[in-house]
Amino acid sequence: MRQLRSVYLVVMDAFYTFLADDGWAIASHIALSTLMALFPFLIVLTSLAGFFGSKELADQAAGLILQTWPQQVADSLSSEIHDVLTTSRGDALTIGAVLAVYFASNGVESLRVALNRAYAVAETRRWYWLRLESIGYTLVAAFTALAMAFLIVLGPLMLEAARRHIPLIVETNENFLNISRYAITILALIVALFILHAWLPAGRRGFLQILPGIIFTLVASLLSGIVFGQYLARFANNYVTMYAGLASVIIALVFLYFIAVIFVFGGELNAAIIKARLPHGGSLQAAQSLKPVDSRA
Repeated sequence: MRQLRSVYLVVMDAFYTFLADDGWAIASHIALSTLMALFPFLIVLTSLAGFFGSKELADQAAGLILQTWPQQVADSLSSEIHDVLTTSRGDALTIGAVLAVYFASNGVESLRVALNRAYAVAETRRWYWLRLESIGYTLVAAFTALAMAFLIVLGPLMLEAARRHIPLIVETNENFLNISRYAITILALIVALFILHAWLPAGRRGFLQILPGIIFTLVASLLSGIVFGQYLARFANNYVTMYAGLASVIIALVFLYFIAVIFVFGGELNAAIIKARLPHGGSLQAAQSLKPVDSRA
């Protein structure tokens, strides 16, 4: 009972701090910034794929990005994404691509703001270093997506080669590619969450300090995707009736809002657990290798 009470107190502390930190409004900011950053990111992806000589990789990479999204949400954006991916552009060093990288990095900046609030830390780094860091994360994400897409493209060739030597084993695993796509996406999501919580906000947190929020974010996001997908399967027409041609954008925005709420609460949950483990009089900022910046600990 004592452990259950401790868990209850930590969760409630995270919830009330989420409210005090304007979590709902921050989640709205993240959702809108992410949606606005999605298409510039796809432009960067297409430019890089064309630079390496295979724009089909961009299509594969976009499919991986949307792999864990509910099918109804991904389908609602499929035509717009297809238009972005099939539009001819110059190489990756054009002014348009540079601007696309900058605007795509806005999504990373919105996540930084959310995590700085969640962990109650004040940002002391120069703004231009932060922007360069966000751009770096954006480019790394694009290269990683292309690399994973390349592995997916090679998948059928590897299966065909394996089928010649071990046909019985391969024939019984025809769904291997679909499973591997989903597994690769989940793995990439886990790595991304670790990077975001550990290094994106100010201060430094250890592996065990950020693990609970990451597990919560991952599980809750997958469950919310399933629930939201079931909801859309029954009531998607309501969005079409209410928003007409904007229905696809609103559906994506609502889904991203739910995911953003989960992400922000994951950060608040980590902070609440860190505070609960501190000795009496301990500082939340000191636990993250920072000097105290307020009295919230």
